[in-house]
Amino acid sequence: MAFLVQQHSLHGAGRKTRKTRYSARVAAKNTGRLFPACLVALVICVCLAKFLSALSSQALWIGARSRVVSSWESSATAIAVPPRPVAPLKMVRFGGDLSRRSPELGDDLKSEVFKNETDSENKSRPEIHAAISTEYDPPPGNEYSIRKSRQFAVAEIEAPKPKSVISCDDKSKDEGFPYARPIVCHMSGDVRVDPASSSVTLMAPLQRGEAAAPRRIRPYARKDDFLLPLVREVAVRAAASEGVAPRCNVTHHGVPAVIFSIGGYTGNFFHDMADVLVPLYLTSFHFKGKVQFFVANYKQWWIQKYKPVLRRLSHRDIVDFDSDSDVHCYDHVILGLVRDRDLILGHHPTRNPKGYSMVDFTRFLRHSYGLRRERPLVLGETSGKKPRMMIISRRGTRKVLNLRRVAGMARELGFDVVVSEAGGNVKRFAATVNSCDVLVGVHGAGLTNQVFLPTGAVVVQIVPWGKMEWMAANFYGRPAAGMKLRHVEYHVAAEESSLTRRYPREHVVFRDPMAIHGQGWQALADIVMTQDVKLNLRRFRPTLLHALDLLQE
Repeated sequence: MAFLVQQHSLHGAGRKTRKTRYSARVAAKNTGRLFPACLVALVICVCLAKFLSALSSQALWIGARSRVVSSWESSATAIAVPPRPVAPLKMVRFGGDLSRRSPELGDDLKSEVFKNETDSENKSRPEIHAAISTEYDPPPGNEYSIRKSRQFAVAEIEAPKPKSVISCDDKSKDEGFPYARPIVCHMSGDVRVDPASSSVTLMAPLQRGEAAAPRRIRPYARKDDFLLPLVREVAVRAAASEGVAPRCNVTHHGVPAVIFSIGGYTGNFFHDMADVLVPLYLTSFHFKGKVQFFVANYKQWWIQKYKPVLRRLSHRDIVDFDSDSDVHCYDHVILGLVRDRDLILGHHPTRNPKGYSMVDFTRFLRHSYGLRRERPLVLGETSGKKPRMMIISRRGTRKVLNLRRVAGMARELGFDVVVSEAGGNVKRFAATVNSCDVLVGVHGAGLTNQVFLPTGAVVVQIVPWGKMEWMAANFYGRPAAGMKLRHVEYHVAAEESSLTRRYPREHVVFRDPMAIHGQGWQALADIVMTQDVKLNLRRFRPTLLHALDLLQE
């Protein structure tokens, strides 16, 4: 019995031992499975911690960068943030409707400071212009996402304002220019054009000792005392704070503005060209149409008359400076037009840095009006083809009294003659002039139509009595040479002038015509410029033959 009890005890102990060993093996097996799971969980926790840390760092970086921009724009000390490359910027406009609309440096009204202003100061404006990095451009169709995040884009990467500078060309005469040169002012920075107050304001803190009084400019490209009541005055001023400056409600980025007047002597074709269109070309052609025109002394008929030229110079709608009520903001504004001489463009480092010539201008006009002829007929080049001549007739003063006989003689010499009065529809008349090889006319505005002739054509200028050589050469002769036209002058003899019927031969107008010039322009206009001419056909004939000879060269 004792032996059985002992065997039973030993058997129970064995079972316990086997059970213990089994449990140990199970535990070891479970432990082997749990370790990889724990390891995976640990890796996930580490990755999650790094991800959250990165998000936190990015948020801190954006916040810091926003503080830097804000601090920079308010001229305070910037927070030091490591530099980070920024993608190229492009301007994006939100809301609003914009469809409504380098001369020599002078010493007056100059200042050079940075204009610092955040877009948050202009929240009341109806439109927002923001610099958006192309790195964050959405695909087509997702423009709405830009609008939703525009405040973040402005706060993060808004570009700095350019330096605030006013420079004016104040030289009255230079390089033999016979008249006082008009003042032209360039303004860069935050420039505000306010037609309602007839002013242009540059936001710039005033320097010590600098006067805050505005300067008044008449933006017409001829400086003449007779023009004072005919040209609107525009004030140029610098403002140190928003409180004394007009508030923008139309903002134009990347497009300059040019402000000029079409008052003065416009309406006369010579002055339309010499005082407005040639200076406007010199001032704005290099902008390639990306420029805004503000026109003072606005005349709708004048704008319509020269619409093809104005449209080619500016692709934007012209703003009527006399009636517009908006305040327009620009980065660059030119007040006035850069001018050389009458219908003459010469090389100059600041007035004409691009080196434009009158040949360039006449080519520009031909393109504007769709004129196809670029060179005249060469005699003998086309069998049976006659050279075409236009004789400009006049209704007022300086008429050719025997015009029919002059035209008949020209036809006998082999010309196909057209007689027409300048004026009316510019495009139609320009096409007629461009079809001609020779232009004949008495000294006067009608000869300005030589700008439409093909390069190499001939201009015959009939110069009235009264020592008009200087005026004939500088108003039409030298300009013709600058356009690469052949210029011929015919000087009227005393017997061919109607002055012989008004004054005795011993009058000063015949004895000493320069004495009339010495009495001033009004005396010259009342006496010499009012004459008519009756050409001596035998004396005039060689001039027309010379024109024929020039067409053979």
